[in-house]
Amino acid sequence: MKLPAHFAERVVAWQRSHGRSELPWQNTRDPYRVWLSEVMLQQTQVTTVLGYFARFLERFPDVRALAEGTEDEVFGLWSGLGYYSRARNMHRCAQEVMARFGGRFPETAAELATLPGIGRSTAAAVAAFCFGERVAILDGNVKRVLTRVLGFGEDLSSSASERLLWEHATRLLPPADDREAIASYTQGQMDLGATVCLPRKPSCMLCPVNDSCVARREGSPERYPVKTRKLRRTAQSLWVLLARDAKGRVWLEKRPAKGIWAGLHCLPVFDSRDELLAALPAAERGRCEDLAPFVHVLTHKDLHLHPVRIDGGTPRGDAARWVEASEWPGLGLPAPVRKLLESTGG
Repeated sequence: MKLPAHFAERVVAWQRSHGRSELPWQNTRDPYRVWLSEVMLQQTQVTTVLGYFARFLERFPDVRALAEGTEDEVFGLWSGLGYYSRARNMHRCAQEVMARFGGRFPETAAELATLPGIGRSTAAAVAAFCFGERVAILDGNVKRVLTRVLGFGEDLSSSASERLLWEHATRLLPPADDREAIASYTQGQMDLGATVCLPRKPSCMLCPVNDSCVARREGSPERYPVKTRKLRRTAQSLWVLLARDAKGRVWLEKRPAKGIWAGLHCLPVFDSRDELLAALPAAERGRCEDLAPFVHVLTHKDLHLHPVRIDGGTPRGDAARWVEASEWPGLGLPAPVRKLLESTGG
């Protein structure tokens, strides 16, 4: 495949003139801040991440503070961002940076990728932004930009196709002797994908490499990238027990380490209403009130949640306890559980 001439130089020049520079994790070589932003931005919009990023830095200003924090504290600050495995891996990663590297992030993408939750692209982003390593990234935005510019029509569901795109991405990097360009080039690709080369209705006229773009020449940029294999959507019904005592405390349990909402504090959930009732003393089951059911949409599953409310009584549960109304807002809670508690007064 013929690569476009002067691609890196044009992306760098565009980024320095028109790219984003106001985000709080930009204009820094602090690997902690760059890594934190990269993890938060996975599957999440910039506008959502801004507030979470600031709150995390306030509580955990550096990797040592994060490593020494508790998982409950991390989940509490993460609550609402979703994909909680990111938070769990982030906490583990901070602990390994302290244990293995004395609190200093390693400076190469290869070493960074050995840490929990850091994939190849995230490792490359930290290494490029903070240490000037000449290494390619390939997040969702960059895949879109490169497949369109190159007219790369191979199916990215195939690992072989993805490896080939990695090779092209590496060949397009700025020269090895221009270490200052790598950060601008890396940021420029991200910015193009986020602001110009959009999934729908890309602004091709504003693109600095539009005259080299195969997809634009073909008149069909939206057909790239190609990825045919999709995960099948499923649905699941769950009954959620909302129990409160006379003091206004709510009954919460700690979820198992694996499965849905792993490790989070949660209202007890059951596969059926009968199972829910069985967790209550027999004399109290008649006082249950069914609240309006609602749907919570996950990436590949729709959760049909059926809340059942009871005031008083103590449900069974070894990993559960009564939690004060002033305490649960600071815990790591699944988004639909937090929404339910807020809407019912907790």
